Amino acid sequence: MATLAAKAELFLTQPRVAVAGVSRRRQDAATLIYRRLKARGYQVFPVNPHTAVVEGDACYPSLATIPGGVSAVVIVTRPRLTEEIVHQCPGAGVKHVWMHRSLIHGGSSVSDKATAFCEAHGINVIPGGCPLMFGRTSDFGHRCMRWIMRASGRLAA
Repeated sequence: MATLAAKAELFLTQPRVAVAGVSRRRQDAATLIYRRLKARGYQVFPVNPHTAVVEGDACYPSLATIPGGVSAVVIVTRPRLTEEIVHQCPGAGVKHVWMHRSLIHGGSSVSDKATAFCEAHGINVIPGGCPLMFGRTSDFGHRCMRWIMRASGRLAA
């Protein structure tokens, strides 16, 4: 089984990434992740069936509606919605899923059912943490959060 660092590295090599759960609120976690990935050169696609535009970009109602598709998705929603989103992945060609878990706000997108679905369908899944804690997307604050979450047992090794 791959380590979290190896899974994160593989996820972050995907050039086209969807972020599910974005909104028009500028400071919510999903929108911050969307903005950082975009700033770091990824082709990023916001996904929210209730929002037409995010950060001036077209927002898509589902993974299947993204032109040209994506290979990865960061999910920043309630766990019940995470389960719905991962069921879209096989049909949309998504092979990498990151379920966000926040240190500061205590919010989590992680769902055991969604994790099991991904594993059963050959989808690389990271259940917890944040992509901004790793690689070229990270910053000092997120690396500190990664350390705290790992030390407290809220993030796998």
